Amino acid sequence: MESFLILVVNLLAVTAMLLFPFFKTRGRGIITISVITLQSLLSILLAILVFSNGAFEYTLPGSFVTGEINIRIDQLSAWFMLIISFSFITGGWYGLQYMKHYKSETSAITLHAVAFITVFTSLIDICIIRNSFVFLIFWELMALSSFILIIFDHTKRDTLKAGINFLIQSHISILFLTAGFIWMKIRTGTFDFDAIATFTSTQPAAIGTGLFVILFIGFAIKAGFVPFHTWLPLAHPAAPAHISGVMSGVIIKAGIYGILRMLLLIKADMVTAGYFIVSISAISGLYGVMLAIVQHNLKKLLAYHSIENIGIIGIGIGVGCLGVGYHNQVVAFFGFAGALLHTLNHSLFKSLLFYSAGNIYQAIHSMNIESMGGLMKKMPRSAWLFLVGSVAICGLPPFNGFVSEFLIYSGLFKGMVSGNFLSSIFMLFTALSLVLIGGLAILCFTKAFGIVFLGQSREDHSFDSDPEKSSRIIPMSFIALAIVIIGVMPALLMPALNQCAGLYQEGLIPVDATGIINAQETGTIDSAIGTISGIGWYSLIFIAVTALIFLIRHLLVSKREQRTDITWGCGYTGDSSRMQYTASSFVRTYRKLAGGVLDVKREKKEAEGLYPTDLEQHTHPGDTLERWLIEKPVISVRKFLNRFLFLQNGNIQAYILYGLIFIALTILIPLLSENIESFINLLKNL
Repeated sequence: MESFLILVVNLLAVTAMLLFPFFKTRGRGIITISVITLQSLLSILLAILVFSNGAFEYTLPGSFVTGEINIRIDQLSAWFMLIISFSFITGGWYGLQYMKHYKSETSAITLHAVAFITVFTSLIDICIIRNSFVFLIFWELMALSSFILIIFDHTKRDTLKAGINFLIQSHISILFLTAGFIWMKIRTGTFDFDAIATFTSTQPAAIGTGLFVILFIGFAIKAGFVPFHTWLPLAHPAAPAHISGVMSGVIIKAGIYGILRMLLLIKADMVTAGYFIVSISAISGLYGVMLAIVQHNLKKLLAYHSIENIGIIGIGIGVGCLGVGYHNQVVAFFGFAGALLHTLNHSLFKSLLFYSAGNIYQAIHSMNIESMGGLMKKMPRSAWLFLVGSVAICGLPPFNGFVSEFLIYSGLFKGMVSGNFLSSIFMLFTALSLVLIGGLAILCFTKAFGIVFLGQSREDHSFDSDPEKSSRIIPMSFIALAIVIIGVMPALLMPALNQCAGLYQEGLIPVDATGIINAQETGTIDSAIGTISGIGWYSLIFIAVTALIFLIRHLLVSKREQRTDITWGCGYTGDSSRMQYTASSFVRTYRKLAGGVLDVKREKKEAEGLYPTDLEQHTHPGDTLERWLIEKPVISVRKFLNRFLFLQNGNIQAYILYGLIFIALTILIPLLSENIESFINLLKNL
């Protein structure tokens, strides 16, 4: 049955593309959302079967190039298939309404729909393929179709620049993956994934660790780890809102899946791998959130938070590796379970935030935070949903971000008291970095929600469409509901998480539907899950009581006469919209403290005359690593190539001369090489 479901998922994609020429734009949209929904439901069913009955495997004959193609769906594949499917269902239904704004662009929408289906299908196939050659084909297919999704609004220069940047860096990722897989093909004679495990288990740990680092870089570029992140803050703002949500929710998670899969296959030194992953992840988390705070573009702010949360996921993976390396089952469980759960959680609250940002964009046609304000009065449902996502991404109860971060914290604290001195100190500083990440995230989203939705509008915006239609709000509400359910009932996911974490260490704490049982450290893990559930329920009760108080207040004062007037300003009444914090002034103290790390340029209009009228200051946040790793090398290459511009002089005689020189060299070089070889032999004889 499983093989039949896989076949149907792929056939549905092909069928949809064959049907597109026979329908108009509206019909193609209906076909796209129908196919994505069916594919997602079948993938969810397939994942449930794996969690219920165990891993499933079969082999395709392949060809003389690929060899046999093994298809295997284990619990790790099933977990990511669930994440991919839910994100594409909600993203597809949200995007169906969002793309109506562009219904006149028939050809662009058709290509967009084809790419959307292709990305989903390739992601599902990436999760189940166990042949490195075929894996790279689907990885390339995912990269190309993602590029098409990003450049939908290709008439804008910045959009094309972001798309090309993404495409180039995606192929740098593929180069590293290809290098690692070709190395294994040369050493093992096959493209099969299982051969990697067999080969590395017979080699010194340094060989496996080196292979892991090569493949890690390839997957880290896709995931957005620092310093491989520079494509991500450009691509997210350029793409349509539903693509930004899907990209942050699942496309960058393909890199996380690749890292987790290689950790299962490659027999590397898990302690070294753990220290390496935690170090780069802590830097990613801190760097991402520090840059997010100073952004003025709302989608770019959310993009840097994707880097931050990839860092948090990486910390969980690294902690799990350290647990396996030091043979500590509880630390391994908390690390891998926290990382896997945060992968799901991030896909939920980040897609919710991007969809809310999409509603704002189609309402005011701007993502500039400095021009917003007071939007809660005109977009109340989007505001409340954005608030749910903001609280969740900050890791506060009773929402899902708290649960996964609590698991990672539990792994760090357990590692401190049960490890050696070096690992304890390392875990301590990692926990402190995670605390700092959480605190800075709260600062960032306090700014984002407050400046965007509260106060008064800083500019006059004409709402030329209804950005809160039910067809958009319903999928967003389902995401918010999932965020709350995971936050208050995390035990529901513990059986699946334990099966996934158990892949990394034999005998890792079996569970049933009621929670953790029959474990060496039953008390520790059971207590942690109980604490999470308790905090979630108490927080939910507190929110319910608060809502009840506000409801009672509303009922009591609703019948009283109300009037609206300007805010009293100590006798100096004026434009109250200018008497608010701006996004820049809100974080001014932070910006000055972190000025040594941040690349923020200030543009200031000085006061002129005795009674100046206009005083302005603009800040332009930049990315230091992007400047040093991308911009400066590109500028240097351009300067070098500009020295040869004289060759392109437009003179036809010069171009004929170049051709003659090339022909002469092709004749002379072989002759010279033969003479040189004869001369060398003569010298040897002497």
